[in-house]
Amino acid sequence: MSAPGASAPPEPLLVVCGPTGAGKSALAMRLTERHPVTILSADSRQIYRGFDVGTAKPSREERARVPHRGVDVADPMERWSAARWADDAGRWIAEARAAGRTPVVVGGTGLYIRALVEPIAEAPALDPARRAALAAFLDGLSPAELRRWCTALDPAKAALGRAQQLRAVETALLAGRRLGDLHAAAPRATRHAARYLVVDPGVERLRAWIAARARAMLGAGWPDEVRRLRASVPPDAPAWRTTGYATVGRLVDGALGVAEAAEAIAIETRQYAKRQRTWFRHQLGDGSVARVDPTDPGADALVERWWHGEEEAR
Repeated sequence: MSAPGASAPPEPLLVVCGPTGAGKSALAMRLTERHPVTILSADSRQIYRGFDVGTAKPSREERARVPHRGVDVADPMERWSAARWADDAGRWIAEARAAGRTPVVVGGTGLYIRALVEPIAEAPALDPARRAALAAFLDGLSPAELRRWCTALDPAKAALGRAQQLRAVETALLAGRRLGDLHAAAPRATRHAARYLVVDPGVERLRAWIAARARAMLGAGWPDEVRRLRASVPPDAPAWRTTGYATVGRLVDGALGVAEAAEAIAIETRQYAKRQRTWFRHQLGDGSVARVDPTDPGADALVERWWHGEEEAR
């Protein structure tokens, strides 16, 4: 029992995370059937307006049924840092709690989640002209080539996604400082006491789900979305760096068939999911962690125990 006059401990922040395609959103939506929830999307691509099919955004019906934040908040030309997202998320969390709802962070962008839970250092400002010139070169690098550059210049960031690797290489070359060093030296004071639920069906099942999702997205209008976006979004917009969009562009241009495009997207997505799985195994810090296979018959019961703070398993 707390001593008289002692303040109550802070309410824990609930975070549903894991690799792309693992079933995080479906699990979170089932959770909303039992509890008043506001979902905060921790997805660095769902922030962009118009990029819908290829980012697996929640449907209009889902957003009408459950409040969502962090979706469609940015123009495709904007760069949205993890620190900026975390500042926005802090406001969304306060708004949800003021409305009597429980905010639940759902997503796979680990750096966003870390920035929300533990403050990270902002990257130094870079000269726009020099950055544009460097971007013209870096954008032409293959994923393997960019990773080699990042490994040489800022190895702490080499296992992250393309956007983070690009920022790390830019900062190292133009500012002469490593983002990895800046982030390692940042204050580690915890903003929120997080309770994590890592959703992961296992490598083989995830591989099959990713392949099926790639085919489903192509059949759900992804090529038409790319055609429409090309009419208004410049080719150098950060939003285009989302996994799969360059491949769908090649499909639209006739350089790939549908089956070839689906396989290429599945391979790229699997590589991204592998990096995410590694991140979520090692980078969640001091919060309590529960893990769930969404196909397990007891998954919903485990999620309920996690919700009430009764389930933790590293």
